[in-house]
Amino acid sequence: MDRTAAELLATHRIMAVSTVRPDGWPQTTFVGYANDGPDLYFIIFRGSQKFANIAAEPRISIAIGDEPPDMRLARALYAGARASEIEDPRGREEAWKLLKRRHENLVGTPIPDAGNAAIMMARCEHVSVVDYTKGLGHTEEFDLAIRGDRPDVGGR
Repeated sequence: MDRTAAELLATHRIMAVSTVRPDGWPQTTFVGYANDGPDLYFIIFRGSQKFANIAAEPRISIAIGDEPPDMRLARALYAGARASEIEDPRGREEAWKLLKRRHENLVGTPIPDAGNAAIMMARCEHVSVVDYTKGLGHTEEFDLAIRGDRPDVGGR
């Protein structure tokens, strides 16, 4: 994957996640995340609309970035990904460790009960990086849909 994409994923902690509601309208929410390369991990409540949306349609869109002081410094990452719950207890523990490393406020907190909260993995398949430091409007795209070299974490 592109170095800028890897840097953006590694240096941010919050992403916007867009799902499709049952009525066909998009729904976007923010979640904290951690990543292992282009694989993103986040937690959602089982009773949430986001969980129901992903259960019905696992394809999601994500956006990561921030507001630069000057548009010529704008950098952001957008991706189409497939999200699924990590159900294996060992995989949940591994993802929880990644999340605690990225989000210090989780340190000392026990892993969320699997009956109430799902630990999700979103595997990026289509990535776009906007990097205006390389010129206004500069965008690069990567197709990661066929990646035989990335093992699943904890038996998805």
